[in-house]
Amino acid sequence: MRELTLIGIGTGNPDHLTYQGAAAINVADLILIPRKGSDKADLADLRRQICDRVLTNRSTEIAEFDLPRRDATDPNYRAGVEAWHEAIAAAWTEAVSTRTPTPDHVVLLIWGDPSLYDSALRIAARLEPPPRLRMIPGITAIQALTAAHRIPLNEIGAPFLVTTGRRLRESGWPGEVDTLVVMLDGDCAFQVLREENVTIWWGAYLGMPEERLFSGPLAEIGPKIVAARAAARDRHGWIMDIYLLRRTPPGGLVEERAKV
Repeated sequence: MRELTLIGIGTGNPDHLTYQGAAAINVADLILIPRKGSDKADLADLRRQICDRVLTNRSTEIAEFDLPRRDATDPNYRAGVEAWHEAIAAAWTEAVSTRTPTPDHVVLLIWGDPSLYDSALRIAARLEPPPRLRMIPGITAIQALTAAHRIPLNEIGAPFLVTTGRRLRESGWPGEVDTLVVMLDGDCAFQVLREENVTIWWGAYLGMPEERLFSGPLAEIGPKIVAARAAARDRHGWIMDIYLLRRTPPGGLVEERAKV
């Protein structure tokens, strides 16, 4: 392939695709859709739904491929991720090279935005020969979360920090920042925090019919989120969630709500 385009598709709602993204889909020779196992078949289905809605170019081909799994047991986290990225790059290459004729322009649809806690750019850098790379931004999970809860991302003039569940679990609340956005948290790392007067805004399946939202004092709402998250994951076989934590004045009252 001579050109690879990474298109952000938001958090699963086809309406999150931008006009620029839709236009890029329609000039592609090949759209690659990863399969992540039967328990995550919905993720491939959502990508196909997006293509069904916006694809008008009849010559564009859609091909699925099996996404390699990361060895979560590797004690060296970074080395395990590097090996995983290498395997994904090989899977992309194989999926493209088996098409006849070999497509010039390939598209990958990326959850959220390709620039934020996504590895597609790093994986693309491993391709040989390197294709010309284009990236079209999408709605981030952070935007979807704050919009769903109708809250600002930061306090007036104050910074915020975006981090991962693993970093929060290993290092606790970092520095003097009062607002944290936590992504990629499969174990509800907020349970390790000992800070008082913390408010949490949590969301899963943002923008989708299955959307779930909880907010309120962490000490009260945290256990409810843990239970709701486990139940939703069992029901759907997968979950994508994100949350915002903010130190709040004592006695602050925040709405709690759940959307099913």
